[in-house]
Amino acid sequence: MSTQRVIVVMGVAGTGKTTVGQLLAEALGIPYAEGDAFHPAANVAKMSAGIPLDDADRWPWLDAIGDWIRNRAGLQGGVIAASSLKRAYRDRLRAAAPGAVFVHLAGERPLIERRMAERKGHFMPTTLLDSQFAALEPLQDDELGVVVDVSGSPEDITERALAALRRLPIEEN
Repeated sequence: MSTQRVIVVMGVAGTGKTTVGQLLAEALGIPYAEGDAFHPAANVAKMSAGIPLDDADRWPWLDAIGDWIRNRAGLQGGVIAASSLKRAYRDRLRAAAPGAVFVHLAGERPLIERRMAERKGHFMPTTLLDSQFAALEPLQDDELGVVVDVSGSPEDITERALAALRRLPIEEN
């Protein structure tokens, strides 16, 4: 697997995108960015109030992430955690970096809800989990990426993600 790839760790809230993203970046020796940091303050306020974001809210956020991945692609690469729930969102990110690879962290709703409830200091309330699952469009066959089960420890999940990424075709420049 080329470490020059940009890896987008995606999935609904509570799947461990930040933790697994950081561990992936560390294992690959490439930079990590937290997608939540790219949200405008209005988005954070809306989610903190328990109001789901709509597409209009997400476009500027996705464009900011797109700028980051465009600047990482073909260089040192990088890992970013960004929900990327809909195909249209992933298409927008791929427009910025066509070789971006998606790691979809997926799991059963009860497990994810429990993990969300145990988080401390995060702006996303568990009440928005239903809207996250409703918006989720899993990776399609023509999308470069892997699906990784979120059961087990963060280290277990990361190992499964690394193994799945290694099985992807080598990127050609």
